Amino acid sequence: MGAHRDSFGTIDFVRNLPLFRDLDECELAVIGAATVEQRVPAGGVLYRRDDPCDGFHVIVIGRVKLALLAPAGAEKVIEILGPGQSFGEAAMFLGKRHTLYAEALADSLLLFIRSDAMLEAIARNSELARRMLDEMSQRLYSLVVDIEAYTMKSATERVTGYLLAALPDDAAKDMPADIQLSASKSVLASRLNITREHFSRILHELSQSGLIRVSGRNIRVLDRARLADHKI
Repeated sequence: MGAHRDSFGTIDFVRNLPLFRDLDECELAVIGAATVEQRVPAGGVLYRRDDPCDGFHVIVIGRVKLALLAPAGAEKVIEILGPGQSFGEAAMFLGKRHTLYAEALADSLLLFIRSDAMLEAIARNSELARRMLDEMSQRLYSLVVDIEAYTMKSATERVTGYLLAALPDDAAKDMPADIQLSASKSVLASRLNITREHFSRILHELSQSGLIRVSGRNIRVLDRARLADHKI
């Protein structure tokens, strides 16, 4: 894993993140000086459970999974994150060690922002504190929605829900639309709290029903309305 400073315009990228929007140049300079670029190959681990936390990450390019890892090696994927998203804030604010492990799913470029600079910036700027609170509240809300799905919805409903949520915002409701799976079927299955085999079987059943067409990681949703109503 390589670390570099400002080789692609770290401060410019930080400036354009919603979290840091409208910060003055002095505040941006402080955060920029405490930010390090990290280039991580696919499969590279950013941190493990119980590692100390002295900052948080923002993804510039690539994808990262956050997961719980059992001693025997089994994992439960909690989140799959992409460009512009951040992670590690909760442990940073609480001053605790990491409870999850973070692994790059693709060759990735990230920013690591040290906690001391971030806490100073928040102390000076109440709007920045509100934005970070909004971001963490949204993550908590999404986690509760996930728990509801795991306990109240069938595996098929979880898969169809994932496919519908992955549709492009501008996709016409009455026309076929394409989805590119954000990770391998094993990772997505863990994210949806099912086995890889069950995930593949559900995709096959949806395909046999004429609702989707599967080609590797490419999935074409053929009938959005019927897919939304599919409960088996």
